[in-house]
Amino acid sequence: MASIFETADGVTGAAAHRAFKSQLNKVYGFYTGGFLFFVVILAILEQMGLSREWMGFIFLLATIGLYAGIGIMSRTTDAAEYYVAGRRVPAVYNGMATGADWMSAASFIGMAGTLYLTGYSGLAFIMGWTGGYCLVALFLAPYLRKFGQFTIPDFLGERFGGNLPRFIGIVAAILCSFTYVVAQIYGVGIITTRLTGVAFEIGIFLGLAGILVCSFLGGMRAVTWTQVAQYIILIIAYMVPVVWLSVKQTGVPVPQAVYGYQLQKVTAREDVLIKDPKEMEVRKVYQDRATALGEKLKDPKAALEADRAAATKKVADLKAENAAAAAIAAAERDLAGLPKDEAAAKAAWTRGKAAAEARDKPLGGMPRHAALYAGDANVDAKAKETFDYSRRNFLALIFCLMVGTAALPHILMRYYTTPSVKAARDSVTWSLFFIFLLYFTAPALAVLVKFEVFNVLVGTPFDKLPAWIASWQKVDPSLLSVIDLNRDGILQLGEISIGGDIVVLATPEIGGLPYVVSGLVAAGGLAAALSTADGLLLTIANALSHDLYYKMIDPNASTARRVTLSKMLLLVVALAAAGVASQKPADILFLVSAAFSFAAASFFPALVLGIFWKRATGIAASLGMACGLGITFYYMVMNQPWLRGVFGVTSPVDLWFGIQPISAGVFGVPLGFFVIIVVSMMTTAPSARIQELVEHVRYPSLKGTAKSLIH
Repeated sequence: MASIFETADGVTGAAAHRAFKSQLNKVYGFYTGGFLFFVVILAILEQMGLSREWMGFIFLLATIGLYAGIGIMSRTTDAAEYYVAGRRVPAVYNGMATGADWMSAASFIGMAGTLYLTGYSGLAFIMGWTGGYCLVALFLAPYLRKFGQFTIPDFLGERFGGNLPRFIGIVAAILCSFTYVVAQIYGVGIITTRLTGVAFEIGIFLGLAGILVCSFLGGMRAVTWTQVAQYIILIIAYMVPVVWLSVKQTGVPVPQAVYGYQLQKVTAREDVLIKDPKEMEVRKVYQDRATALGEKLKDPKAALEADRAAATKKVADLKAENAAAAAIAAAERDLAGLPKDEAAAKAAWTRGKAAAEARDKPLGGMPRHAALYAGDANVDAKAKETFDYSRRNFLALIFCLMVGTAALPHILMRYYTTPSVKAARDSVTWSLFFIFLLYFTAPALAVLVKFEVFNVLVGTPFDKLPAWIASWQKVDPSLLSVIDLNRDGILQLGEISIGGDIVVLATPEIGGLPYVVSGLVAAGGLAAALSTADGLLLTIANALSHDLYYKMIDPNASTARRVTLSKMLLLVVALAAAGVASQKPADILFLVSAAFSFAAASFFPALVLGIFWKRATGIAASLGMACGLGITFYYMVMNQPWLRGVFGVTSPVDLWFGIQPISAGVFGVPLGFFVIIVVSMMTTAPSARIQELVEHVRYPSLKGTAKSLIH
C-alpha cells in the first residue's frame, strides 16, 4: 500500500498538489483528535489510580512509537525524497515542520526558564530569533530555493565554484549543527529521566532511539512529516499549562492578556522580598561563605591541609565515640570529597566563592523582572559601567541570534523542500506564525510561574514542601536545590536554586495541575528536542555524504550508495553527540546560542554577498568564512568556562568591549563581510556564467533558468 505521505498516482500538477494537501489535512486532523483523546484517557486513568511511573512510560513509548510509525511509512532510498522530501511539501505544512525544527529544547525548555531567571534581558532571545525569520524571508529563503541545490555547502560550491568554499561550508555546517544537536540530546536526557526515572545517561540513549528511527529510515521526507506531528504535540503541551495557570491566578484563559497585570503583582512582591529580614539572613549566610572561601584562597595549600586534618580528626573522634554508622559514613564522605591537591582546591574554592557572591544579592541573585538592564545609568560610575555592559550584551545577543537564525543550515534546508519559490516565501510566513504562537506565550509563562513561586512556594515550611521538589532534585541537583540555610524551617527565595532548564517542565507541578499535564509537557519538550535533533543530524549526515563524498570524492557514486552512507554517518554522529551530551558540557541555552554565533559568522556574509553581489569570488568567500568562524571560535575558547577547561586555557578571561562569549559572532560577522568584500575586489571576477546566474536569481525576468545556468 502506498504511503499516506505520497502523491496519488495518475494525478499531476496543481491537481496533484491540491489532492496531496487535502490528504494531509485529513491525516493530521485525525491525528490531532486522536492525540487529544489519548490525553483525556490518561487523565481518566490517573483519577482511577494509574501510577506516575506508568504514565511517564506510556507518554514516552506512545510518542516515540508514533514518530517511529511515521518514519517507517516514509522510508525511502530515492535521493530527492531523502534529501529534500521530493520538493512537494505544501507551504503551511513546511511552515509547521519548520516551526518544530526551530522550536528546539532551547525554545521549549530553556527560553521561558531564561526569562524567569533574567527578566527583561531574556527578551533578547525572542527578539533575536523572531527577527531572524524576517531576514530569512527577505534575504535568503526564496533566492536559495531558486538555486535548487540540496544543502547550503552545495549552494556555496555552485555559487563560488570549486571545492574549497564547499569544504569550508561542510566544516562550518558540522560545527554549528553538532553544537546544536548536543543541546537537543541533553534536553532529551533531562525529559526522559523525568518521565521514566532512569539514569540521565540511559535517558539520553532511550531518546536517541526516537531521533534515529525517523531520520535514519526516510531522511528529509520522514523528518518533515514527523516534525508536523511533533509541532502539534509541542504547541498543545506548551499552551495547556500556561492557560491553566492564567485561569487559576486571574480567571482569564488568555495568558498573553494578563501578562502585564501579573507582572505588576510580581514587581510588588519583589519589593517585599528584597526587604524581608529572613531573606537578609540567607544573604548573610552566603556573604559569610564567600568571605571564608576568600580567606582560604589567600593560602590554598595551608587551608587544604587544615581542612584535611580537621576532617580526619572528625572521623577518628566519631569512631572513638562509637557514633552512629550514618554519622561516620557522612564524615568519611566529607573527607573523601575534599580537593585532591592545591590546584583543585583553588579551582573549587574560586567557583564556590563566585557562586556565593552571586547568591549574596536580593531575590536570590535574580534581577528585578521588569528592570531593563543591570546597573543604573544615573548612579555612580560602577553602576553606569554595569548598565552599559548589560545593554551592550543585550544588543549583541539580539544581533547574533538574528543573523544566526538566517544562516542555520538545518533551517535553510527546509525551504528546499517546497514545490516553488512562491511556496518557499509563503512557507516563511507560516513558519513565523507557528513560532509566534509559542514565543508570544513564553514571557507570560515566565511571569505566571514567578508569581506562583513568590506567593505560594516561598514561605512554605520545609516539612510541607510539594513532592515535585524532591522528584526534580533526584533528576539533577544542579537543576533544583532547596536548602534551609538560616535553619528557620521556612523556605526563603534565597534558599531556592532553580535551573532555567526545568521551569517549563515543572510548571504543571508548580501550579498544582494533575500529573497527566506534566506528562503532556514532557512529551511536548521531547517532541521539540527530537524534531530539531532530527533536522540537525540530517544536516550533518547530508553534508558528509552528499557534499563531501558525492560532490568532492566520488561524483559517480550511485544514489543507493549515497543514501546508505548518509544513514551510516547519521548513526555515528548521533552516538558521538549523545556521548558528549552525557558529560553535561554546559546549559542548553549556551550550547544553542554558540551554534547561532558559529552559523552567523561562517555563513551569513557568504550567503548574502553570494546572492546580492555578483562580484563576490570563491577565494574571498572561503577566506571570509574561515576568518569569521575562526575569530568566533577563538573568542569562545578563550572566555567560555567549559571550553577553557576543554582546551586547557589558563590565561585570564579577556572580554572585548565586555561582550560575553555567547555573542562571539558579533566579531565574526563584520570580519567575514570585510574579508569577502576586500578580497573580492583584489581577485579576478567570477565567470560570466556565475554572474548571469546571480542576476537571474535576483531578477527572474531575465532569460534562462537557474537550473540550466547551473548545469
